[in-house]
Amino acid sequence: MKNSQKSVFLLIMTLVLQACTKQDQAIEQIDKFISTQEIDKTRGDWKQNLKKPPLLVFSENNQYLWKMKTNKGDIVIELKAKESPMHVSSTIYLTRLGFYDNIIFHRIIPGFMAQGGDPLGMGAGGPGYEYNGEFESKLSHSKPGMLSMANRGAGTDGSQFFLTFNATLHLDGRHTIFGEVIEGFETLKILESFGSRRGKTKEKIEILKATIEVK
Repeated sequence: MKNSQKSVFLLIMTLVLQACTKQDQAIEQIDKFISTQEIDKTRGDWKQNLKKPPLLVFSENNQYLWKMKTNKGDIVIELKAKESPMHVSSTIYLTRLGFYDNIIFHRIIPGFMAQGGDPLGMGAGGPGYEYNGEFESKLSHSKPGMLSMANRGAGTDGSQFFLTFNATLHLDGRHTIFGEVIEGFETLKILESFGSRRGKTKEKIEILKATIEVK
């Protein structure tokens, strides 16, 4: 290999490695917070007894992706850190802890949405903390693939979320949108096919692994 070709190759490999190991202040901040927590994952209820994370400082130049591997396929969601910083902070925190791994979609209603994120798997559980909705942005439940937070009313946002199958404008101002599907719409359609009018799924629909990627 000629020197010029070798130099280009080394430069490309360096850039690839840098992209794979991209440092981010928000990730560093949440990992530092996690390191101060005494979380005993041998306890069966650890996912229900977590402390509320801090509001993270996000880089405007970075894209935060929530990658969800389910037993029916993969979904990639772009998180809206600018519009809904607390919701994204909490989601990154819970994901880095492994909270969403092996969590099911306990409620799927065709034509409406798929809901998951309950550590109990029945719709009544949460991470052990709650926080307020964020409604100052112009984001809307205007199309399929919007990621929004489930709640029981004001100030009860936690870990349960839902993904829309269609426009659901009546939810605007009631549920915080904090992400949008950018890959995996075919998986979303598959999830929808396993739902029912009352929300009970035809079989177990599970998040096998959830990860955060910064680009």
